[in-house]
Amino acid sequence: MAILSDLGAGILIPACAIIGIVFSLVQWVLVSRVKLSPERHSPSKNGTTEYLIEEEEGLNDHSVVHKCAEIQNAISEGATSFLFTEYQYVGIFMVAFAILIFVFLGSVEGFSTKSQPCSYNKEEMCKPALANAIFSTISFLLGGITSLVSGFLGMKIATYANARTTLEARKGVGKAFITAFRSGAVMGFLLAANGLLVLFIAINLFKIYYGDDWEGLFEAITGYGLGGSSMALFGRVGGGIYTKAADVGADLVGKVERGIPEDDPRNPAVIADNVGDNVGDIAGMGSDLFGSYAESSCAALVVASISSFGINHDLTAMFYPLIISSMGIIVCLITTLFATDFFEIKSVKEIEPALKKQLIISTVLMTAGIALVSWIALPSSFTIFNFGSQKVVKNWQLFLCVGVGLWAGLIIGFVTEYYTSNTYSPVQDVADSCRTGAATNVIFGLALGYKSVIIPIFAIAMSIFVSFSFAAMYGIAVAALGMLSTIATGLAIDAYGPISDNAGGIAEMAGMSHRIRERTDALDAAGNTTAAIGKGFAIGSAALVSLALFGAYVSRAAISTVDVLTPTVFVGLLVGAMLPYWFSAMTMRSVGSAALKMVEEVRRQFNTIPGLMEGTAKPDYATCVKISTDASIKEMIPPGALVMLTPLIVGIFFGVETLSGVLAGSLVSGVQIAISASNTGGAWDNAKKYIEAGASEHAKALGPKGSDPHKAAVIGDTIGDPLKDTSGPSLNILIKLMAVESLVFAPFFAAHGGLLFKIWK
Repeated sequence: MAILSDLGAGILIPACAIIGIVFSLVQWVLVSRVKLSPERHSPSKNGTTEYLIEEEEGLNDHSVVHKCAEIQNAISEGATSFLFTEYQYVGIFMVAFAILIFVFLGSVEGFSTKSQPCSYNKEEMCKPALANAIFSTISFLLGGITSLVSGFLGMKIATYANARTTLEARKGVGKAFITAFRSGAVMGFLLAANGLLVLFIAINLFKIYYGDDWEGLFEAITGYGLGGSSMALFGRVGGGIYTKAADVGADLVGKVERGIPEDDPRNPAVIADNVGDNVGDIAGMGSDLFGSYAESSCAALVVASISSFGINHDLTAMFYPLIISSMGIIVCLITTLFATDFFEIKSVKEIEPALKKQLIISTVLMTAGIALVSWIALPSSFTIFNFGSQKVVKNWQLFLCVGVGLWAGLIIGFVTEYYTSNTYSPVQDVADSCRTGAATNVIFGLALGYKSVIIPIFAIAMSIFVSFSFAAMYGIAVAALGMLSTIATGLAIDAYGPISDNAGGIAEMAGMSHRIRERTDALDAAGNTTAAIGKGFAIGSAALVSLALFGAYVSRAAISTVDVLTPTVFVGLLVGAMLPYWFSAMTMRSVGSAALKMVEEVRRQFNTIPGLMEGTAKPDYATCVKISTDASIKEMIPPGALVMLTPLIVGIFFGVETLSGVLAGSLVSGVQIAISASNTGGAWDNAKKYIEAGASEHAKALGPKGSDPHKAAVIGDTIGDPLKDTSGPSLNILIKLMAVESLVFAPFFAAHGGLLFKIWK
């Protein structure tokens, strides 16, 4: 038996979630102390006022503060209105898909209300298929709503904090960093704690009906992961198309054709560009990582329910995945204090190391946390379901499974940083290639992206091998949870990037001094790298999660072996490997066609509005916002339909074995494309910023802004935009979502699937 009692586990999990929510609210209160209204400042601790610094930085200009507040308001309104429009469409889909889940799963036993033999133990009786249909539908809706709320809250916090970060930049880079980071922490902790708390409450409410039928209970809970990821797909794709249409339009006409700076208020697409940062990078990323967290928890719980934990009704051991996440919240809380309270950033050079330390500190502390959780929450020896047999596992082996996932995440994070940060040679080489034009820049950038796949794939492969050897598919599921255990810190670092990016845009639009823009640019450059690290984590964890879900699907669909030499499986493998390319083509083309409309509109305004280039007339921002909104809502539907319908069509017409091939193929090719696309785009972006900053002799030789190498870098950055912010990040949702959807519908496919092969025979 475990040291921790069932009652102790039942108190510990919600207590940690509530601590996370309280901590995020405290951070929000601290951010809200920065006022968006002109004020006199009180003396600082040593009795001197900040007046001299402020006067030097033009702080006493009250109109600047009012301008910042106005711009923030415009960005917030644009983001809110887009998300509400998007959620109306997504809401219709959610209801329609919920009905589909109920009909398909209910029809497995002809909507029977009689108890049936359990899937894995035919001697015992389990709840009827109709109950599984009802509760799977409820958990799907719960996951979907939690995902949407997570994304919306993240966007609200980011738009609340962006102008406050700009105003704090007048006092120094350290103050601005703390404001941006605290705001990211609000989102990170709210999302991690909400996801955990909703899942815990759902399990306990479902248990009232299911009683001792844990197999049925945790099978129904998988709908939670499906709901989370399906909403994340639309959030990621829709938000990605929105942000990149505006970004490409603003950059191509503003920077390349007109030679005006980034975020110049004369650029008609500038508000749409800043809105896009919030709906794509914040709301989309929040929903995405919530989906990963929900799915890895569900995959672990499904396998555990048919292992000794579920068979012996050992609740504490059953809740092991949730206790890991609870420990993660506490560890991330301590880690956050290192960035905001224990150490102060005094110069620009300290920003990136401070963010890297967050990753290292959280990983080291979490390793100790996992050891403690494995010791108190697990029996010393137990059995884990392994494709039809039970494998004996020790608690220290499970600790190693979680640990290997956690450290693989750190390795992926640092490799991503090496390939996308402009402090290292790969990005500097890409910047150097701009000397001979855009073509060589594109060649070098693509090569960098392909090369950056090597080490992350070895890290993922190693963690799969180790965790599967120790604890079969359950080991892989908890390895994914290990990678996501520090999700609160990961999201804080990730959300920090777009907040800093917006802060820089607001500084430029409000006409603040060059020194303030330099500070916000430094924050933004570090944020670009951390955003790439966040995407690395999301892709790495998606690979592990989808493999764990794949294992659960194979068991649930009663497939004895997945034989690649069988024609039905091999055909599925080829089609599955093609899907990420088809999906990427759709999303890239969507960004391209939306950007085309945006470029034409921005050109039209520059050509037809008198005094726009001189700064005496105001551009029509609203039209550009509308172009992005309309394009993203219309264009997010086909890629979403491709991902959601593929498992249903393959399962119904070609059967469970062909679907297993499709899932394996999409996982293998999707991970590679996602990593290379994200890193290529990140490298091009930072190569451009390297030239713009002119921090070294080499960078100065390539600059300044407006030079031919700089224009070549802007073109590379523009090509990379849809790669790193639309196609790349959406692919990890594709591989997870198809796997979790197949798992949820597995009983239906096993009973009624493979229609074409049945007719053929």
